Amino acid sequence: MLKYTEEERQAVIDYYLGQSPEGTEVKFAQKVYAESVIGHTHAVWDVHASDGRWWVITNPTNLYSQDQFPNMDLAITFHMGLCLRIPRNDIKQTDVESVRPFTDVLQSIADCEAALGQANDAGAFRAIGVRCRENLLAFVHATQDACEWPEQDRPQRSNFKAWVDWIFDTFLGGADNRERRRLIKTTMKEAWDYVNWLTHSQSGKWMDAEIATNAVSHAIGIATSICVRHLRGVPDQCPACESHRLFPEEGMNPEHPEVIFERPVCSECGWAGEPVPVGERTEEEMAQFITREGETSNECGIMQTPLMEIMGRRGK
Repeated sequence: MLKYTEEERQAVIDYYLGQSPEGTEVKFAQKVYAESVIGHTHAVWDVHASDGRWWVITNPTNLYSQDQFPNMDLAITFHMGLCLRIPRNDIKQTDVESVRPFTDVLQSIADCEAALGQANDAGAFRAIGVRCRENLLAFVHATQDACEWPEQDRPQRSNFKAWVDWIFDTFLGGADNRERRRLIKTTMKEAWDYVNWLTHSQSGKWMDAEIATNAVSHAIGIATSICVRHLRGVPDQCPACESHRLFPEEGMNPEHPEVIFERPVCSECGWAGEPVPVGERTEEEMAQFITREGETSNECGIMQTPLMEIMGRRGK
């Protein structure tokens, strides 16, 4: 049996009685197991009452008839499934995906750099130019998908130069950003012109393919940094102490454990910005956050009759 306080025990009893018909009595309540998923602990209580035996599982608290769930592991599995699946369905996938599209763009650049090592003739050099051009288009497409844009006067989706103007006039607006805005827009547009020339050149050399690859990698690297800072709400300096020492802090919302959140934090005064969803944890990452306390069993739990409905009361 696991240690518990009298306050914990009484809270479980009060919950059970609150979900039960008037006159129900609790004869015995014992904490028998606990499992922590990403720091969110679920405790299992074995409750004997005048109307039968029940599992009471916490965070969120719910109860399960031991007639229907004779095996504790079966009840935990059912409870965990509710905890993980219900919040997931409530999350807008567009929010979770808000900054992830850039991952594919950066991976495509890495693939292009690998292909450069195998290029050895004019046709291969032109193919590098095509890849670079596609990478630049992929960047503006990803940025379009990651942010809401006004419909009025919106450029065509693959109008690269017009979208470069839209993106950085928006993300780097104001007089203070004039030189930054000019640099990134010029860098992106010059890279675009160069790779388009290489794509159609009959006299391109390996050096041209290398220049194109490096220019695109550099331009997209700077542009992605600017876009991510804007989408994640990272200020130029700490609004509390004006420090420039800001770093990203990863966090977790217990109600949405599969979603990765980040927020900007000041290393000088501890100021923290608003968290935003930046991705989802893999199954392997989720497994690393699970810890268990109490006895485990290899015994299988098989229901004697099909579970057509849940007996008893639903937790609040």
